[in-house]
Amino acid sequence: MRIMIIGAGMVGRHLCEKLSGEGQEVVLVDRDEKKLQRLERELNVMPVHGSGASPKVLEKAGIDQAELFIAVTDSDEINLISCIISRQYKVKTRIARVRNEDFYAQGTSTIEETLGIDLVISPDLAMSEEILRLVTLSKTVEVVEFGHGQVDLLGYLAKEGHPCVGSTMAALHQLQNTYHFLVVAITRGETTIIPRGNDKIELGDKIYLMVRRPDVPAVEHLLFASISRLPRQVFIIGGGPIGSMVARQIEKLNVDISLLEQNSATCKTLAAQLERTVVLNSDGLEAQDLLEEDIDQADLVIAATSSDTTNILSSLLAKHLGAKKCITLISNPSFIPMLSKLGIDVSLSFHQVAANLILRYVRRGGGRIISVAGLLDGKAEVVEMKVPDKDHFVDLPLKHLSFPRGSIVGAIIRGHQTIIPTGETQLAPDDSLIIFFTSDAEHGVASLFGK
Repeated sequence: MRIMIIGAGMVGRHLCEKLSGEGQEVVLVDRDEKKLQRLERELNVMPVHGSGASPKVLEKAGIDQAELFIAVTDSDEINLISCIISRQYKVKTRIARVRNEDFYAQGTSTIEETLGIDLVISPDLAMSEEILRLVTLSKTVEVVEFGHGQVDLLGYLAKEGHPCVGSTMAALHQLQNTYHFLVVAITRGETTIIPRGNDKIELGDKIYLMVRRPDVPAVEHLLFASISRLPRQVFIIGGGPIGSMVARQIEKLNVDISLLEQNSATCKTLAAQLERTVVLNSDGLEAQDLLEEDIDQADLVIAATSSDTTNILSSLLAKHLGAKKCITLISNPSFIPMLSKLGIDVSLSFHQVAANLILRYVRRGGGRIISVAGLLDGKAEVVEMKVPDKDHFVDLPLKHLSFPRGSIVGAIIRGHQTIIPTGETQLAPDDSLIIFFTSDAEHGVASLFGK
C-alpha cells in the first residue's frame, strides 16, 4: 500500500518508521530538505521536497496512487488544506492532525463530515485523556484499556516494600484463579522480558499486568500493598492547551488543584475560566515559590509546558522538594529512556501519543484488528484482534498454538466476559485476543494470524 505522509516532524518520523518497517511504501513530503535527506538515509521512505498544500507537489509525490493520506505538520491549516486537496484523487483514507481547540467546538465528527476527512486527531486532547487515566489509577505509570474498558494493561514500578518483589511467576500463577491477572512483561533496564515460571520480579522492575477492570484494586493490594486512590493535591505546571484541559477535567474529581503559569495574561484568562483551580503566576522553577505553595505535600505534579527543559527541571525539582509522583510531558522521545533513571515517575511523549492514535486507526482498517497500542518507545505493542475463522484456532488450547518467542496472550474477550488465560484455555469463535509482543516477535505474530 502506498502511504503519503505530510510533515517530517516527530509524529511523521515515528509513522514513517513504523509503517515502512511493516513493508508499506511510504512517501514523505516536507519543506525542510535537510530533514528529508536525513530521514531518507535512516528510513526506507521516498522523500519529496515541497509544501503539502501544493497540488503540484502532491502530484509529483504520486498522490493519485496513494491509498492512505496522513497530514501531521505543525500547521493546522496545511494539514486541513492538503486533506481537502487529496479529495480530488482516489485516496481511500485521509487523516489530519489539528491542534486548535476551536475546530472541536462542534465535535470531530462535524469536521470530518464537512471536510471529507476520515479521522481528525487532537494531540492535546489525546494527551490530556492519557494523563487523566494516570490520575485516576494513581499507582500506575502506564494505562491502556481494551475490550471497551473490560480489561486494562497496567504498568507499575516494583518498589521497596512491595509484596511482589522477589515473587516468581510460578508463585503468582497460583493466585491467578482468585485475582484474575497476568504478568505479560517485565522491563529491567534496557531489557524486556516475557516472563516464565522461574522468572522473578526484582526491585526497580517495571511490570506490565493484564487485569480485569473490577479486579484492579484487589490485584494492586496483593502485589503492591495499597490501591490506587485519587490524589488529594495536584500541581499542574504550564497553563497551555494541555495544562488547562487537564485542570478542567480534574476539577470534576473534587481534588485540590494549583496551576502554575509564567505568562501573567494567560494566568488572568485561566483564573476566569477555571472554577476550582488556584492559578499562580510562576514558571515552576523557583524552589522557594513552590515550597510556599506546599508542593512538598503534593500527591501529583504534572509538568505540561511547551518546553522539554522546563518540564524535566520542574519535575526533578518537585520530586526533590517532596512531591510524591510526577508526570512529565516530552516532545523529544529520545529523552524518555533517561528520565526514569533520574527519578521521574512517568514520561509521556507528546508525539508518540499522536502517532499511536493514527496507527490504531490505520491498523484497525485491516479487518480483524480492533485496537493497537505502542509501548516502550516503539519496542513493543499490544493488539486486540478477532480470532481468525479457521478450524485450527477454535477449541485448541493456547499452549498448542505456535506463538513466537517474545509474545503472550494477556486476555481473551468473549462477549461480555473477560478471561485471563492459561496455557490450557481454549479459543472459541468470535473471541478477541489481546496480545502483547516485542518488536522482534511482530512478524511471527502476523504470520500466525495470516495478517
